Parts: sequence; structure tokens; C-alpha cells
Amino acid sequence: MNQRVWNEVDEYVAGTLIPADPVLEDVLAAIDHAGLPPISVSPAQGKLLHLLARIHGARSILEIGTLGGYSTIWLARALPADGRLVTLEADLAHAQVAENNLDAAGFGEIVEIRVGPALDTLPSLAGPFDFVFVDADKVNNPSYFEWALRLSRPGTMIVVDNVVRNGAIADASSTDPAVVGTRKMHDLIAAEARVEATTVQTVGSKGYDGFTLVLVTS
Repeated sequence: MNQRVWNEVDEYVAGTLIPADPVLEDVLAAIDHAGLPPISVSPAQGKLLHLLARIHGARSILEIGTLGGYSTIWLARALPADGRLVTLEADLAHAQVAENNLDAAGFGEIVEIRVGPALDTLPSLAGPFDFVFVDADKVNNPSYFEWALRLSRPGTMIVVDNVVRNGAIADASSTDPAVVGTRKMHDLIAAEARVEATTVQTVGSKGYDGFTLVLVTS
């Protein structure tokens, strides 16, 4: 297997199971035009987040890491009419692109973007949230998990993206700050009696990676 095959499978999945979506296509085009890094979740990953939030019956969602709002829109589409979504973005320019995209997608009134380093804005939030998606700088993953747990309730689902990192997560000797941070987060999860968790490895247009799925049980 190689990247070409992974791309072809992702294209097949998107073409077969995810209908053409001009709104989301425009969002990706706006993100590219603004020069934001091409690190939005893939369509298949976006649909997975959407389905997880719908299956969970989420009415309130917290997203840590907005970028251009692509994953935000997938999540917002899972909410009921009276739902709420708070998304945190450190970069003002990214937040402005996301705001425009969310307005164009019809979610400007449902989604609140808070700008600034997430560790500065998280203390001002009022929980609990039903669903938390973490997709920000990996160095701070331990703190993001602790805050997600603090803002949760029994039954909250926490999803942390990009945790496998092309397999580097298995290397205990790694000095890569993203790997070190993500391994520390997993140690915290393993020691936390109030949660159950697993990590799912993935391959696709974003390469070899994966996400950690955490259920708050008490």
C-alpha cells in the first residue's frame, strides 16, 4: 500500500458516500485562497466527525482548533436547531477566514469563535459540552485533554485528531514535541479513572495517522 492507493480509496469513498457539496467546496477554496495550511480534515474524516456527533446526540460542541472552519461546519451540521458550538482559534487571520466561511454556510449565529491561545480562552468557557474535538497544536494535547475533561459530563465524547503521526507515537525515544505531547496525553488518559478510550489508526489522503476516542464515564 502507498499514498497513491490511499488517495484513490479516499476519492472513491467521497465520491460514493459523500454527495457533492458546493458549500464545503467553497470553504476549502477559501482556505486555499487565504493561504492557510492545507491541514483541514478530509471529507471522509469530516463526515466521520459529523456522524459521531449525530450518533451521540450532541447539543453542545467544543472544538479546539478552528483553522478555516471546515471541520467546524461538519460538526455544526450535526447539531439540532437550538444547539451551540464554541470553537477556539489562536490565529486571528485564520479566525477571520473561518468566520466568513461559517457565515456563508449559514452557521454564523450558531457557532461562536473565540480568538486567542486556547489555554487562555478555555478557562472562560462554561460547560458541560456533549462533544469535544481537539485538533490544535499537539504540544499542548495533555492540557487540552485535561480541559476537555473539566468541561465535560458523564457521557461526553472527546475526539483528539492526528495522534498516530505516521507511526511516531510508538517511539518512546522521540524528541518531536508533537509526539512527546501526544504520548503524555495518552498517559493521562490511561491513568484517568473517569474515562474509557481507544485509538483508531487511519490511512487516506492525509497519510498515515489516527484519532483517539474518549468516553467520559463518570
